[in-house]
Amino acid sequence: MLNHCPRLSLSSLARVFWRPISLTWILTLLETALLVALPLLIGRAIDGLLSSDSTPFLFLLGIMAALLFVAVGRRIYDTRVYGTIGVELGTELVSRSNSGSVSAVNAHLDMSSELVQFLELELPQLMGALINLIFAVTVLLFFHGILALSVVVSITVLLLIYGVFSSRFFSLNRAVNQQTEHQVTVLAAGSEPGLLNHLAILRQQAVRLSDTEALVYGLIFLVLMSMLGFNLWFAATQIGATPGQIFSIVTYSLNLMESAVVLPATLQSYTRLSEITERINGVATS
Repeated sequence: MLNHCPRLSLSSLARVFWRPISLTWILTLLETALLVALPLLIGRAIDGLLSSDSTPFLFLLGIMAALLFVAVGRRIYDTRVYGTIGVELGTELVSRSNSGSVSAVNAHLDMSSELVQFLELELPQLMGALINLIFAVTVLLFFHGILALSVVVSITVLLLIYGVFSSRFFSLNRAVNQQTEHQVTVLAAGSEPGLLNHLAILRQQAVRLSDTEALVYGLIFLVLMSMLGFNLWFAATQIGATPGQIFSIVTYSLNLMESAVVLPATLQSYTRLSEITERINGVATS
């Protein structure tokens, strides 16, 4: 169990509880596979119904029923699994923090819950985004190589955008964290002008960070909407796609917009969890 782990972290939770976590991931992959297949099946059902063939539509209904069963079952199982992991983690954290103050232990209990939340919510979202990306590129490649190439080019441009702004994000976040850590000293001084100056600086740094995020997301969506518009134009005018095929192509292209947002958000969460891991283990060993 966790009492045999030298550190409390995402990796230690995965090692100790690998059996139930593996089952939740299997169910997540199955649910995601069924979900990402829907646009293709809907497109085929549309073409089938337009040609008086109900077989694709009936197959779609069967897949939707299976998706409903898996999705509900996974959520019921996840709640119990990660609830148990949260109890085990909290208990072990408290047992290792006997010398810490009550306020510190309470704060780190709240922080430790984010580790469990990452495993339960954000990691499955990342898995879904990656599967959606791979499946979308594969389906678009089946329709036409140019459609898949437009997605690959878009993702490459997005990675370049993240790379250009990564150092700025790091420096802005560091400035916010440093100013936040200075807050205790400002409050202890009891100076109202000093507090106002501190809050003004904190606000200014938060605005700079928010403006950078807005600029990056604006560039991201500009790239993705350009890809979506190009794929719609190409499918409708260059390859003679049917209405159902056009629906599938546009839907998979549109889904990539959501996946592209999930990837950096998960990375930011993981970075935050790395700091939390250091903090809770610092208390545990103090």
